[in-house]
Amino acid sequence: MGALPVQTSRRLLAALAALCLHGAATAPVLAAPAAKPVAWKAVPSVDLAAFNKDLEPGKLTMDVVIYMPSNFDPDFNKLTLEQMLQGVRAAKEIYRPTGVQINLVAVKTGAIEPRFLAIQANEIPRVPDTEYINMYQGNTRHPSELTGMALQAFQSIIEPRKDSDRTIYLIGLQDVIMPFLDRSDARNWTVKMVRTGGLSFPSYSYWNTIPRAYRGAITIDNLSTASRARRTIAHEIGHKVMNVSHEYKETSPAHEVYADGGLMLYGSGEDIPSGAAGRWHLERLLMSPYLYRLKSDGTKQWNPDYKDGGHYYDPLYGDKVVRFKGTPNMDPNW
Repeated sequence: MGALPVQTSRRLLAALAALCLHGAATAPVLAAPAAKPVAWKAVPSVDLAAFNKDLEPGKLTMDVVIYMPSNFDPDFNKLTLEQMLQGVRAAKEIYRPTGVQINLVAVKTGAIEPRFLAIQANEIPRVPDTEYINMYQGNTRHPSELTGMALQAFQSIIEPRKDSDRTIYLIGLQDVIMPFLDRSDARNWTVKMVRTGGLSFPSYSYWNTIPRAYRGAITIDNLSTASRARRTIAHEIGHKVMNVSHEYKETSPAHEVYADGGLMLYGSGEDIPSGAAGRWHLERLLMSPYLYRLKSDGTKQWNPDYKDGGHYYDPLYGDKVVRFKGTPNMDPNW
């Protein structure tokens, strides 16, 4: 083939250069390889019938599955299967006064991909909370988003099953890191990353951003102290089934609230209060889409599902919400 005219060659080179620059700017980042499903096996030493012998047909019930990795790193000593089971037993006791019972459906073990032993739960938030709207309104406008790492972990760990989107999954891991924004001065925020002992991925935070099949996921990483062993699982389940953050009566929600009293605070409390004074915790629990009643024919009559993806003010809850103001946590004269 003969040589191209100089003018044509220059135009072609310019077009190729532009295409390369455009491709460099817009080419998608290559995704990580798909994770293989874990080959889970039932733990034969766990007698599910004995564990569930207290269940009564017709009472509100939640289904719980435990996934316990068999390949924790040798130096990891914050979580054992027995601690996980004890935590579920404690949760049964804590929820019993409300009339809600816990059905342990399965306890499984298997080797997970080592890269999923420690994950970053959510992407770094883009917009911090300000005083103009409350935390729940802010979460609805700017919901948390799973990282690709967390999504792949759940795809690998959580098995397809009937009613998967109504099941609570307690997933043992070594480290689940949650980044959040915290105020540093009058008009600045800084990114912080907290090492969680348990994380619930609740609908009020992950509104419409978590796939339905995985919306029941709860990660558990540390049950090594008496307080954690007693309350962590019940507390994290509370985020799911009450769909509230760390709050109690006069205490409005925040990332961390240390006080005694309610189950949903960081402390020693186990109270699940009712009525407007109790921020409707009991009422919201009893309406949870994760609950059902076992009918006489053995089928499950589920509570109605969320009507708008499960944010705190979802129409499902009607008037069982608190219309509170945003928290003025910054200098108004900035």
